[in-house]
Order: sequence, then structure tokens, then C-alpha cells
Amino acid sequence: MNWTLEVVVVPVSDLDRAKEFYAQRLGFAVDHDTDLGGMGRIVQLTPPGSGCSIVLGRGVVPEMPPGSLKGLQLVVADLERARAELVERGVEVSEIQVMGQNPHPVPHPLDNVGFVFFHDPDGNGWSVQQISARG
Repeated sequence: MNWTLEVVVVPVSDLDRAKEFYAQRLGFAVDHDTDLGGMGRIVQLTPPGSGCSIVLGRGVVPEMPPGSLKGLQLVVADLERARAELVERGVEVSEIQVMGQNPHPVPHPLDNVGFVFFHDPDGNGWSVQQISARG
């Protein structure tokens, strides 16, 4: 049996501001922006090349206040290029950090251990890891 992760809910306070950040600054594709009538609105976006989407919502999961989601992780083949793109798009992103050591030789010294970190406008925390074999 395959169990695929399809959607992660990201709690935000302002859907339009969050949609602009994820679509314009990060380059995520807007899958849909749905008005649920009196129940609110949700926006679904997908990172380029990803099989998993995010759903931005306000009050979708009451136990998750805006900014409370931490540890979301994206994987890229070239961390230096990804960081440069984020900076160019106006995202406040950390310098590249090396976390740990590879136990075996890898094609690039940042593979598996190279990371950068950023937050969305509400404070939801993201990391980006380099695994060049994925690209």
C-alpha cells in the first residue's frame, strides 16, 4: 500500500498576503482559491516539481494559530542557486548552513547537510535542503 502525503495545512492570518508570498516570492503554483461560502476561504498552492501541496487557511485547524507550523522542508538539487533565487525574490533567508557530515562520499559537499531557513509573513518556518540526486 502506498501512502502519499498530498497536502499540508499552513495556518495564516491574512490569505491574500500569504498567497502573494507563496505564489510571487516563492514561485508556488496556485492550484485553486476557493470561497467556502460562510465557512471561509482556502488557497491551495504547490511548489514547483512537488507532489505535495500546501493549503493556506485561517481557522482551518483551530488548534494551529497563524505562524505555529515549524519544520516544513523543501529539497533542491542546488542550494546555492535556490538561495540566490529566494534573495532575488525578496525572501529573507539565512546564509547556507552545514549541519552534520556525510558518512559517505557525495557528488557535492552540501548534499544532505546543506540547509537554508526562512519564515512566511506569519512566522511559519521552512527549511531548504540540498540533495543533488533529486535534480
